[in-house]
Amino acid sequence: MTTPDGILSGVSIAHSRATIDQLEAASVESQKSAVAALLEEPGVSEAFVLQTCNRVEAYAVAADSQTGRAALAALADPVPDEVVREFGHEEGLRHLLRVAAGLESLVLGEDQILGQVRQARQDARAAGGIGPILEDGITKAIHVGERARTETGVNEGVVSLASAAVRLAAERHGLAGATAVVVGTGEMGRLAAKRLADSVAQLVLVNRTVERAEALAETVDPPGTPVETVSLSALPERLSEADLVISATASTEYVVDTDAVADAGETFVVDITRPRDVPPAADDLPNATVYDLDRLESVTEKTRRMRREAAGEVEQIVDEEFERLLTQYKRKRADGVISAMYESAEQIKASELERTLSELDLGETETEAVEAMADAIVSQLLAPPTNSLRDAAEADDWETIHTALQLFNPNFGPEDAPSPAFVAAMQAAGEGDGPDEVGESVGEPGN
Repeated sequence: MTTPDGILSGVSIAHSRATIDQLEAASVESQKSAVAALLEEPGVSEAFVLQTCNRVEAYAVAADSQTGRAALAALADPVPDEVVREFGHEEGLRHLLRVAAGLESLVLGEDQILGQVRQARQDARAAGGIGPILEDGITKAIHVGERARTETGVNEGVVSLASAAVRLAAERHGLAGATAVVVGTGEMGRLAAKRLADSVAQLVLVNRTVERAEALAETVDPPGTPVETVSLSALPERLSEADLVISATASTEYVVDTDAVADAGETFVVDITRPRDVPPAADDLPNATVYDLDRLESVTEKTRRMRREAAGEVEQIVDEEFERLLTQYKRKRADGVISAMYESAEQIKASELERTLSELDLGETETEAVEAMADAIVSQLLAPPTNSLRDAAEADDWETIHTALQLFNPNFGPEDAPSPAFVAAMQAAGEGDGPDEVGESVGEPGN
């Protein structure tokens, strides 16, 4: 039986401490390749990487926290120490739950992060990074995110960076009668376009591939609002006609030319990307008002105030589900011990049945009756200790579990070796280690 062995360590570089440039410096080529790289580090058995516009996070499972932290060190090297958050086992698990619930997002309660966690799990799975610790932890995090959005109002109002960008444009510039340009047709561009389409006089969708822009136009084209689609090469010309621009591409290079913005006249620009689509030099142009991710904090702070009560409800969900997750891990530890106990009993039963049946001349029916009786005796004898071991695991009573392992050691003679299940369970319970090491290795790791 597979039990959750190992200690989870994590690092996070996120908007709450890091600037856009620092987030960019810490970014990885892809979630999948970053997981693969972590798995190549000595001692790492599981790995998970989550990268979004506002965060770069990585988690590693190893035999001890020191090994996990060493494997994650390279992620934090490009940025100052003060912008990096490090997590131990339980702290990291709780943080994952909070991230999926939207409590750690720039826009409190935003919906996109839940899909991003799902995608990151898929990428980690493809790289072979998901094992018993992360499987249970990430599954629980997704469950928490779903509960937060169906049982509370944490995602009401502005629920994404795209929503925040449109709200900012409406409050600081105004949308009525405006010509709006959306650059990029990915998830953020799609959300921004749909929110703008009902409020502006004209909408221009810009993308490297015009066909993708045309496909998006078919989904956001409301009656009476003209929607035009153009390629990225036509952007400078369209900037001269735009009142406001929201840029949301996945490009690693600037896509909006500073000179084109300078020649465009009065323009309101919101850049919701990392790395930036709009060069920092555009911030100083007298005719342009440019907001990037850092400056979006002003509009998202209003959302945080509105959702404070709902966030309290989400915190309660996190606490509740976190305790369930720890209990789930502990029960699996106990199940490993119980498996070893049953294997020991089954070996004894088989040995005694073989000896007894060899001395008796029984028919098939009588033999089956004796075997059934032996099965019933084993089941009834082991039922109470099984329940007691599970209770002991929940109560962190690892001394009881350790004692049970010693009592059920399936050694029948000097030449008989312990069964694999017994050896694995003894290792999980810390056989041969001191009390502190036992506590860390079986489910209550230190940070």
